[in-house]
Amino acid sequence: MPAFLVHGVPDTAELWSHLRSHLARKDVVAVNLPGFNSPIPEGFAATKEDYINWLIAQIEAIGEPVDLVGHDFGCILTSRVAALRPDLIRTWTGISGPVDPEYEAHPNAKAWETPGVGETLMAQLTPDVLAEQLVAVGVPAEEAKASAARVDDLMKDCILKLYRSAKTVGAEWHADLGNITPPSTVMWGYEDGFLPHRFADSLGQGTASEVIIKYRAGHWIPLEKPTELARELEALWG
Repeated sequence: MPAFLVHGVPDTAELWSHLRSHLARKDVVAVNLPGFNSPIPEGFAATKEDYINWLIAQIEAIGEPVDLVGHDFGCILTSRVAALRPDLIRTWTGISGPVDPEYEAHPNAKAWETPGVGETLMAQLTPDVLAEQLVAVGVPAEEAKASAARVDDLMKDCILKLYRSAKTVGAEWHADLGNITPPSTVMWGYEDGFLPHRFADSLGQGTASEVIIKYRAGHWIPLEKPTELARELEALWG
């Protein structure tokens, strides 16, 4: 039963590289979501429902329950997968991704949700500009530069479509968090400038998580705390 890792926005599976080097297990699957350095399937509209259906299909193809982990928007998506299909999940870990009707989107997200405004913002988002923004919110400089270089026009388009489909995701999905029956853990950063850590408590309570872990870290825990994250994940998986 492999670990199945899902990145957020604007990341790719490379987000998990440092973590994987600290894990003892080797049965780890880190996917690129469609459009995130990955082609999109025919008919794929890049809505939150499309991503949920795609993730469920990927996990079903493995043929056994997985240890599911999601960061950022990957946390939001994987919580929905675990709520809809707990039979596919052995454990679930959600990192830095709110599913709460009271959560107010950060300024970039609000811009992405707005037709015209989002397209203008994305057109201005060169690799250098994005790298500077990522460093400003706590991503190490080397990782920020590499991550920004992977953001192409397809990813930008998918981000806009995903966020516009998810304006009310907290109100839509929060009530179903209680359907997550596998053992669960929520992880958060005290210094996350996007997400006050009270949303970790909300997510943990909604999913009846056995553990809520808060690091002295920002938003990108897989990059900032890979050793500690690996230790806590292996404790859950064990």
